[in-house]
Amino acid sequence: MELTGILLGVVLFLLTIGVWLWSREQRVQTGLPAGEVIYTDTNTWFHNPESLVARSLKLVGKPDYLIQEADGSIIPVEIKSGNAPAEPHEGHVLQLAAYCVLVMENYQVRPQYGIIQYKDTAFAVDFTPDMEEDLYDLLAEMRETMFADEADRDHNDWQRCHRCGLRTACAQRLG
Repeated sequence: MELTGILLGVVLFLLTIGVWLWSREQRVQTGLPAGEVIYTDTNTWFHNPESLVARSLKLVGKPDYLIQEADGSIIPVEIKSGNAPAEPHEGHVLQLAAYCVLVMENYQVRPQYGIIQYKDTAFAVDFTPDMEEDLYDLLAEMRETMFADEADRDHNDWQRCHRCGLRTACAQRLG
């Protein structure tokens, strides 16, 4: 009887170590930095239906992950399903900047950087004052365009046009 209890304890201990190693490998594969997941839009860790809001900017968003590091800093992480380009796309960088601003508004912490995780590579992108200003400029431009009679297409990417929800109504669509 005593030997059975010891064997059961050893098996449970080994099983616990195996599950811990597996969960650590799963986290490494997500590209997430060390720290506590405090927000997720992926339902991987927990369900979080709330969007982050910056009312003064009329900005709303749901980052894929927010990781709080031991020092209290918060890192937004955006997951992209495609392979990485040589450098992150400008739109992805500005999306990450928006998440950094949302973190500032909702957590009163300025992120030093954020992460864009493509399928095969991750980029740590510094959240600089210049990047923040680029985001504010883009938001102002978007608001101006919203009230214009017609907005000009700002790209030459036929795939992007093909995926656009306004494609059927657009007089400037490609292809």
